[in-house]
Amino acid sequence: MNTNIKAVPTADYNGVIAVAQKYVDGLRIGSVEHIAQAFHKDAVMYGFTNGALLGGPIANLYDFVTKNGKAPAITTRLDVLAITPTTAVVRVDMEQDAIGADYNDYLTLIKIGGDWQVIAKVYHQFEK
Repeated sequence: MNTNIKAVPTADYNGVIAVAQKYVDGLRIGSVEHIAQAFHKDAVMYGFTNGALLGGPIANLYDFVTKNGKAPAITTRLDVLAITPTTAVVRVDMEQDAIGADYNDYLTLIKIGGDWQVIAKVYHQFEK
């Protein structure tokens, strides 16, 4: 039995980052339709916004974007923290979203039918 086998192809890393980038690009242009391309229809999100817990369906994110619009000054760094053949976790280090806030988002992805999708977003908002 050969234990020296690369389990995750580089293309999967690139695919995971591409999905996270769709999310970020959607925030930048204020497009719920663009952001929704990154998320599974049953995705959830949890985190604190301005000190209040915001949790539940990903529709909460869509509502935030609809209410607050685009984030043209947003700056991000995307890092794959962990990856397997069917799961991944990406950290999104983010500055200057639509309300001028900074965050760390942790996106959990799953590969379904060959496509990566975000199934959960957990985030921390930093104080200014």
